Amino acid sequence: MSSSGDWISTSMPYLTPRRSGDADAWAAEAGAKGRGGTQRIVHAGEVPAPSVVAELFGIVDGEPVVVRRRVIELDGEPSELTDTYYPASIARGSRLAGTAKIRGGAVTLLAELGYRGVRVREDVTARMPGPEDRQALRMAADEPVLSLTRVTLDGEDRPIQVDLITMPSHRQRLRYEIRIG
Repeated sequence: MSSSGDWISTSMPYLTPRRSGDADAWAAEAGAKGRGGTQRIVHAGEVPAPSVVAELFGIVDGEPVVVRRRVIELDGEPSELTDTYYPASIARGSRLAGTAKIRGGAVTLLAELGYRGVRVREDVTARMPGPEDRQALRMAADEPVLSLTRVTLDGEDRPIQVDLITMPSHRQRLRYEIRIG
């Protein structure tokens, strides 16, 4: 956390599988900073792929995908909305398609299913939120959000996961550390 009290978010803890029995990355990260990190799964199951998701997966608009929609909370307050999509061929019938929490997180389950991410592409934009985002994140009408789109690719450069994340910009700071060489 920065001196101003904003949450500093890094992506790396959410990209690698955890050890068997470990808590999810969000709960562990928040707990290490003396905070309470929880998440509520508000929907999980097959849906028609929205255009942006279809494009990122390289599939036809409306083709079935599996989504897990979550409200991520910090100390009981919503800090982000995350929709995580998986190809139906990977997630159909798995715990990814259900609303139960997955011990160690979805990335750990993906690895157990034989799908390990080796490369990630993230795009971050800012926008004004719609009414549903404002209500879910408990924001005023004049507060912008950050939208982070993350695509995780396997060793054969196939997309195995797409995350669409919406965060109140005034409560977040994104940090990227890049190892050179």
